[in-house]
Amino acid sequence: MADTKPPTLWQMLHSIVAAAFGVQSQKNRERDFTYGKPVHFVVLGIVCTVVFALGLFGVVKVVVWLAL
Repeated sequence: MADTKPPTLWQMLHSIVAAAFGVQSQKNRERDFTYGKPVHFVVLGIVCTVVFALGLFGVVKVVVWLAL
């Protein structure tokens, strides 16, 4: 692989979202495992999970509020 730089924030975010849906490409996965730092992926994964959960909570609150 010619690119020896660590993945950017956007590349890591793309990898996390793609992995969550199960569509991560082999090329990106190899880049992440070769040049990425695990702690970055763990922290970003936790942040994405919290944002997703809060977004879901907000949608439910709005739907319940509109149903009353």
